[in-house]
Amino acid sequence: MGKTKKEEEAVFLKKKITLLRAFSLLIGTMVGSGIFISPKGVLKNSGNVGVSLIVWFACGILSLFGALCYAELGTRITKSGGHYIYILETLGPLPSFLYLWAEYFAIGPANSAVLSLAFGNYILEPFFAPCAAPLPAVKLVALLGYYIVLILNSWSVSWSARLQNVLSIIKILAFALIIVPGMMLLAQGHTENFQDAFSSQLLTLDKVPLAFYAGMFAYSGWFQTSFVREELVRPERNNPLAVIMSVVTVIVGYMLTNVSYYTVLTAEDLLASQAVAVSFAQKAFQRLISVIPILVALSCFGTMNGGIFTFSRTLFVASREGQWPPLFSMIHIRRHTPLPAIMLMFPLVTAMVCIGDIYHLLNFFSFSRWLFIGLTTLGLIIHRYRHPELPRPFKVPLFIPVSFTIICLFAVGMSFYSDPVYVSTGCAMVLSGFPVYFLVISRPIPDCCRTTFYYLTLKLQVLLEVVRQEIKTY
Repeated sequence: MGKTKKEEEAVFLKKKITLLRAFSLLIGTMVGSGIFISPKGVLKNSGNVGVSLIVWFACGILSLFGALCYAELGTRITKSGGHYIYILETLGPLPSFLYLWAEYFAIGPANSAVLSLAFGNYILEPFFAPCAAPLPAVKLVALLGYYIVLILNSWSVSWSARLQNVLSIIKILAFALIIVPGMMLLAQGHTENFQDAFSSQLLTLDKVPLAFYAGMFAYSGWFQTSFVREELVRPERNNPLAVIMSVVTVIVGYMLTNVSYYTVLTAEDLLASQAVAVSFAQKAFQRLISVIPILVALSCFGTMNGGIFTFSRTLFVASREGQWPPLFSMIHIRRHTPLPAIMLMFPLVTAMVCIGDIYHLLNFFSFSRWLFIGLTTLGLIIHRYRHPELPRPFKVPLFIPVSFTIICLFAVGMSFYSDPVYVSTGCAMVLSGFPVYFLVISRPIPDCCRTTFYYLTLKLQVLLEVVRQEIKTY
């Protein structure tokens, strides 16, 4: 009886994410600012319309390969934590800590800052068109949107998941408002922009890795269910189904969206545009000029929600594994949300939004992201070799993780040549984690320091509870 009572009183992450919610989470995090920012980067670095469409399709297939690899890892490793926990279980503590270090200082905050700035740009676009929105106003609205998402994720897992369901519907509506007019014009014979689609005049093969970076940024999010593995209902079934359904849906949607863009806009128009969706609305359907930016902004809002939802789980799992302060393994006793882990990213994102811009931030974190994604699928290959006895409810052919790993690491290596400044900055951020690991993580913390930290943490918890009770009384 005592044991049963303890189990009932235990605080843990609840299994509340169904197949529909997992599908919505993936759609919500994949579809966002990427499809409205990346077309310009893909076209600029691929050189022509034909090659850019090939890059978009190749990025989709590559994302599907990666999603299938992560689905297999999810059936082998039953903990939440995404890249971090997979690297920890397959490659060891040092690579996993380096990922954690890069995720906290570069990947997670920079990604959220990019989405926040895109949200601010598009939400203000109808009010200032045809002029550009003032930069301080964009940054203010960007921070406001980010803080709202932060509060929702701190309040309730169920509410943030329900919001994701609603925003996924809005994303589909935004897709439809771009795809349907574009397909109608294409059916009417407007194919002039596809003439000479494979012209070699502007083709630059040395920039193709940057085109893949831009395309993969638009698809990024296919790995998000791996961060909430412990909260999935029937993960051995729902995880593979959710990733396959969502990635295939996004591939079809992205290809149709890009064909619609090129049906309405010339390559020169697209490269000159600061907001592709707005330029599309101006030429295709004037009545959509105020609707599309709002829908795009809400799409960015949904992607922010999914990103915060999963980033907090990484820190939660890392602290539970002993590679991050134990404060961040704590869960709110009533709301069952990892509140300390959610709030940790708050100052960094605020700083990056205030001092950064979309394209510099995007280049800053892409190197680290794809380096560790490639290492994760390399870990799958190693894990298969080391532990052939483990049950495999879901298994992909070997050529899928091998080809995905080679392509990721090749693109990461080539990007040093394509954009040496920002890639070197990202590399330096990863390497800076080495001394921290050997000085702090690999060496045992003295008992007196550990006891003092736990004492201060508990005191802080008690103080916060007293303040909450006082506020509730008033």
